[in-house]
Amino acid sequence: ITSSEPLSSSILAIAAINNTHIERHKYTRYPVIMMKSTALCSLLLLTLSTGVCGFATRLTTYTTTSSPSSNLIVLRDFPEGAGPSDYDSEDLLPKKAVMVDDKEEDVQIRDALKRELLLLASVTNRGLYTNKDEAGLVLDLVSQLEALNPTANPADHCEGEWDLCYASTQLFRASPFFQAIRTAVGDDNKQMAENGFTLHDRATSGSRIGRVKQILSRDQLINELDLEVGVLPGLPFKVRGTVVTTASMKIVSDKKMELRLENTKVKGSNIPLLNQIMEEELHLELPVGEVYKTIRGDVPVVDVQTFYVDQSMRITRDVDENIFVYTRP
Repeated sequence: ITSSEPLSSSILAIAAINNTHIERHKYTRYPVIMMKSTALCSLLLLTLSTGVCGFATRLTTYTTTSSPSSNLIVLRDFPEGAGPSDYDSEDLLPKKAVMVDDKEEDVQIRDALKRELLLLASVTNRGLYTNKDEAGLVLDLVSQLEALNPTANPADHCEGEWDLCYASTQLFRASPFFQAIRTAVGDDNKQMAENGFTLHDRATSGSRIGRVKQILSRDQLINELDLEVGVLPGLPFKVRGTVVTTASMKIVSDKKMELRLENTKVKGSNIPLLNQIMEEELHLELPVGEVYKTIRGDVPVVDVQTFYVDQSMRITRDVDENIFVYTRP
């Protein structure tokens, strides 16, 4: 990279990814783009009340090869406290203290890796607009962090509130609702599930996913997804709400937890009457777990593995090795 004057660390890091000569007034590499994914369960409930039709998905799949975890890749080392992320470790107040390895050399390496990971999560809009090279860098950073996991029995130290900041697949697939669908069809029909997720993403391309949050306790996981859906094409009015999916949780090993879907609902709608009817009067809630029992005799067991956790970051993978990176709010 050559430049006649110093640039910000974030821009230099992005330039390094793309091997590009950059000048300050020409930096237009990452435009602001609205997100285009959503969740099937939310559309189902909102359709009942607003007439919204269509389900969809645009599959963003990256095939990458990770370099050996022993080769540390750091795009740019930021001074302490000057990372390009909105997340400040000093402001993080986890509900449960996590005992971590405080070896100084490892701490410095982990901090550098986490800063680079959060930078890539930011410039790619939580992974929604990641190209192949960036996806490869993320995979390598994640693999190195997993190898340097400072917490013994990471699955036992995930309690509290977490925000999704990066996903290597569609954001809505962090929800147990969609993970249960993938588990239910089995490996033999994996491609059928992938096609269904792609259709879901494409049909709901006019919607926008906001904050994706998970709240974990010892025996339960609650996934909350803020959603904005257009009622009709061309109209400025949007229906907003939060899709809440609840699953029971059982820790079965040092890294692995099993989830069983219980129910899903929509709360916090911006339509006052709809919100009152759904939350206060009808208490509308889809007992998805009972539906599975009726159809197939049992509830699909969703396997989620936590390979890294500390006081500020948590990294999990699903059955297809999709990566989900969470940070404390």
